[in-house]
This record gives sequence, structure tokens and C-alpha cells, in this order.
Amino acid sequence: MVEPWSSLKHQSRARKLSAEETALAHALEAIFKDGVADFTEVARRLTAARVVAPASHGTQWDVALLTAELETLNRSLDDAYARHGIGA
Repeated sequence: MVEPWSSLKHQSRARKLSAEETALAHALEAIFKDGVADFTEVARRLTAARVVAPASHGTQWDVALLTAELETLNRSLDDAYARHGIGA
């Protein structure tokens, strides 16, 4: 039996992620998997990995940039969801 929610894998995304957004997501997953939760250390690791910020295109991360990029990404996804609803 197919799980009823399997078709909703990306239910909160009403648009596809850009290459930069996907790279950031993968980098954050790897950092958090290492048990890092402090944004200063997260920013340091993003800089070391040369991850490009999706909105500003910078590679020198600090807490302010990390916060701004996550807020921008969240707002963009919320806007897409409001316009297009469920599913990417």
C-alpha cells in the first residue's frame, strides 16, 4: 500500500529550489548532522565550504548574513506557496 502522504513529499514548496538554495540546504544538513547548532559555527563552516548565498551571492558568511538569507528564502517560499499552493 502506498502511504497517503508520499505524493506530498514537497507539500510546502510551491516552486523548485534554485541550485544555490539546494546547495545551501545540503550544506546546512551536513553541518547540522555534525551536531552544530551555533549560528556562528554554521556561518564559519559555510564560509569554509565556499557555499554561495542564494540571495546576496556572497561567500563570506556571518550570523547576520545567515539570518538574512534564511529569512529571504523562507519569505520567498511562503510567497510561492500563497500564489501556487501545494506542490513543486
